[in-house]
Amino acid sequence: MELEGRGAGGVAGGPAAGPGRSPGESALLDGWLQRGVGRGAGSGEPGACKPPVRQDPDSDPDYEALPAGATVTTHMVAGAVAGILEHCVMYPIDCVKTRMQSLQPDPAARYRNVLEALWRIIRTEGLWRPMRGLNVTATGAGPAHALYFACYEKLKKTLSDVIHPGGNSHIANGAAGCVATLLHDAAMNPAEVVKQRMQMYNSPYHRVTDCVRAVWQNEGAGAFYRSYTTQLTMNVPFQAIHFMTYEFLQEHFNPQRRYNPSSHVLSGACAGAVAAAATTPLDVCKTLLNTQESLALNSNITGHITGMASAFRTVYQVGGVTAYFRGVQARVIYQIPSTAIAWSVYEFFKYLITKRQEEWRAGK
Repeated sequence: MELEGRGAGGVAGGPAAGPGRSPGESALLDGWLQRGVGRGAGSGEPGACKPPVRQDPDSDPDYEALPAGATVTTHMVAGAVAGILEHCVMYPIDCVKTRMQSLQPDPAARYRNVLEALWRIIRTEGLWRPMRGLNVTATGAGPAHALYFACYEKLKKTLSDVIHPGGNSHIANGAAGCVATLLHDAAMNPAEVVKQRMQMYNSPYHRVTDCVRAVWQNEGAGAFYRSYTTQLTMNVPFQAIHFMTYEFLQEHFNPQRRYNPSSHVLSGACAGAVAAAATTPLDVCKTLLNTQESLALNSNITGHITGMASAFRTVYQVGGVTAYFRGVQARVIYQIPSTAIAWSVYEFFKYLITKRQEEWRAGK
């Protein structure tokens, strides 16, 4: 009887039990062949039996590969926490930056550097003066950064799959950052207007509601978005530079894309510094549009400064070319830890939430 007709008990295509071979020898050869096939596991031969790969229960899940059903929620929660913490921690420096960008500051509000400005504000105006307007900033930063990171992560993945399938595309990173900025600034711009008016020296506003009411009654609802186009003009190149630099540095410092706090902090800090320095002139114009600085208004015949072109013209008329770089020191000093905090907190919560989701799914 030939082995290839034996069904499950034999091996197809095996040698036959010819007249010169006893049934015992055939059975022995059959068993040897079956064991030989078993030993071929992992050899890469066709038909070789491969043992199942066991997942190490103690290994961390790949936090970049988020569960498909919770991706957006994970990004939004991590982004909201990162945005709130970033703005709260760096708010005193942000207050100094706003004042140092003033085109014609009051003599009592002329500062040589960031530390001197912070010390004088606390000494002359009170310990909590640099924190005025923090509540409205935190309220705006949560939803703004939730939209920002969720949109960025989704578009980065989608565009990278189109431009560079299976890899990382700097063009996709920059484009995703630009689109995410549209959502972020739409949610954050009204809070920015209120915050910067409350940060200015001798600001008449002590409460957020007072500022909102005054702006609404005196200038209309459009005043909350007067600087929106300038904000986008500044933030679109800022975020393109920011994300491209961050992802570029991550390829060098963290090529495996694992949770690595030191690489996230370093990449975020460098990316923020480069982007901040490059876009300072636009930030000065944005501050002018938000604050409608009274002394600068005297050089503008229209009464109100509206639009980027008007802001650029006014800045030049008041202070010349150097005025475009007012507060650049404070802006860079603010942005380095700000982006470092944002990225490290965001990546930490993304890692934490993903790990908990994987543990929950494994326990079901």
